[in-house]
Amino acid sequence: MGIESFSEISNQAIKVTLLISSPMLLGALLMGILVSLFQAVTQINEQTLSFIPKIIVIVGAMVICAPWMSDTLTDFTKDLIINIPNMVARN
Repeated sequence: MGIESFSEISNQAIKVTLLISSPMLLGALLMGILVSLFQAVTQINEQTLSFIPKIIVIVGAMVICAPWMSDTLTDFTKDLIINIPNMVARN
């Protein structure tokens, strides 16, 4: 396995990781903005107020996106395992 193969696999793994984590991260970002706006409007300066809504949004995103996330991860793993002979044969 050459450096090109390793680099290609690493790039694909990073892309899949970012793709899988994006629903939770975007949901937490949007909820954080909404809670910050709510705190600014009501002048409530409680730091712990944002944790519960963010946790609920993250769990909800995980539940809703779980089939897609598992399919994406399974496809990546399947492609990786199928291409092992091609990577070994290149050297």
